[in-house]
Amino acid sequence: MFDVVQTVLGPIPATDLGITLSHEHLLCDQRHVTFKEPAEPEERELARRPVSLEILHWIQLNWGSNLDNLVLDSEQAAIDEALWYRRAGGESLVDCTLEGLGRNPHALVRIARASGLHIVMGSGYYVAPTHPPQVARMTEDEITAEIMREFTEGVADTGICAGLIGEIGSSWPIVAEEVKVFRAAGAAQRELGCGLSVHPGRHPDSPLQILELLRPAGADPRRVIISHVERTVQSLDWLKVLADTGCYLEYDLFGTEVTAKYPYRELGIDIPSDVQRLDQIRELFDAGYGSQLLFSHDVCTKHRMRRYGGAGFDHILRNIVPWMRERGFTEPEIRQPVVDNPRAAFAMSRTH
Repeated sequence: MFDVVQTVLGPIPATDLGITLSHEHLLCDQRHVTFKEPAEPEERELARRPVSLEILHWIQLNWGSNLDNLVLDSEQAAIDEALWYRRAGGESLVDCTLEGLGRNPHALVRIARASGLHIVMGSGYYVAPTHPPQVARMTEDEITAEIMREFTEGVADTGICAGLIGEIGSSWPIVAEEVKVFRAAGAAQRELGCGLSVHPGRHPDSPLQILELLRPAGADPRRVIISHVERTVQSLDWLKVLADTGCYLEYDLFGTEVTAKYPYRELGIDIPSDVQRLDQIRELFDAGYGSQLLFSHDVCTKHRMRRYGGAGFDHILRNIVPWMRERGFTEPEIRQPVVDNPRAAFAMSRTH
């Protein structure tokens, strides 16, 4: 019996995973699910302009209302950004892009080879507006079987295997098709013994609702990753209630410090700064939850990339890790969210 992580280039020993970003998007297209038309005529013109430093000030506050910002379709740009991370010491990256958001297994293989990164690919379905038409016709058992095939045989006829279930998406309130996918994903996780990443709806009650859906399917809450936790649950007491279920709390918006009008301010969500993230993370370490923390950036738009003025995939290693040292985090504490915990979250057991 030994633990492996399934990457797009094949399984590797879990101990080889190294420094890992647990939630990113190298290529994706969310124009059809995220875009919101601005109300003002002047802003409608900005919505159709290409991303540039000239309009970055507007995009930061309206990132969901610029069409070009919502698509990452350049393999070379992805390679360039991945190489910044690799040169900073990064070794692995989990790509959570699913079918319906532009998942491209062959492109991930090319990016992995060009960058030298271990890339883990997701499986399953995101929020309902991204579901391909066949999902409505599929049963829970059929979705479970499809996820399991993607782990054991590969996606479609590519032979390229997934290594993570997720990010499985929930709207708020959750809809019936999403409930079906969550139950199917939970059953697949029970059989595969792998990590399961969930995208909660933008409401503090969503993560616990999702865990309640997964439990009857046999999912192990200790292998469930609650993504975007800092935009979803901002009460420390409520975070501890969530952590007491055994799940991972994923701080995956490092580098995002601007509270955009859409989709956050209109829902009463205040995006924390990186220092506020670190203050909360310090509290969680002190409360004994350090083994349940994961770090990432969730780069999924152009304005989050270095070439467009964003923090990029290397922000945590170049800026957050040194800052943690300055603030008194110990080396074992710094290592946990980027090395030890990802290895535990994404490993699967194999036998010869």
